[in-house]
Amino acid sequence: MQTTKNNPSLLSLIRSGALFVINHSGGKDSQAMTIRLQKVIPAKQLVIVHAHLPEVEWDNSEAHIRETAKGIEVHVCEAVKTFFQMVEHRQKFPDASRRQCTSDLKRGPIEKVIRKILSTRTNKTVVSCMGLRADESPARSKKEVFKLDEKNSVAGRTWYNWLPIFRMSTTEVFDTIHGAGQKAFWIYYKGMTRKSCCFCIMASKHDLQTAAKLRPELYAKYVATEKRLNHTLQMSGKGLEEITGIAA
Repeated sequence: MQTTKNNPSLLSLIRSGALFVINHSGGKDSQAMTIRLQKVIPAKQLVIVHAHLPEVEWDNSEAHIRETAKGIEVHVCEAVKTFFQMVEHRQKFPDASRRQCTSDLKRGPIEKVIRKILSTRTNKTVVSCMGLRADESPARSKKEVFKLDEKNSVAGRTWYNWLPIFRMSTTEVFDTIHGAGQKAFWIYYKGMTRKSCCFCIMASKHDLQTAAKLRPELYAKYVATEKRLNHTLQMSGKGLEEITGIAA
């Protein structure tokens, strides 16, 4: 198949010296993706970028990423505003259609780091790798696995977005981690099914209940913020206490 700028082959990108950036949350999908990419991408063409989220991020996220990076260079970035500062400014929590927690606290800072890294390199081609998987949600199953990012392909850069483990199942993700002799992040062994913010707007009842038990002080802050702003974390309109059955 003929390769073009919009549809290059993975081999051609590797051979050209493109930079592959691993967007790493510390979660199981990011970890499995890293293991997979290390098998096919030369180490000198891999970097990890982690968006640190003060207070609302699970403890030891950065440490876990560094411990399992296996020599890959790790960059940590942070937005100007924290999650709660963003909520206070808007006087409401993010929702599915306005996910500032993703765009402002994660994607924006990560893209800034990528641009900075590229400014020091001769090759201005980058592949931004994310561990999204099709079976996580109907919306995610419709994502394009590989595409040119036209918004970021400016100033001499050619920027692609890639979902390397898009077709992997949850079982395959854990098998990949354990098969590499590694352990997944600690919260999975405490009952959490996903690793995002401790209390995510997309979290299940089970994960909210588990997080409330693991982070009771932070849970109390979320509940107090809901009541003060008269706005709930989740779009159902139910407050955290009503959803979890756990009093703050």
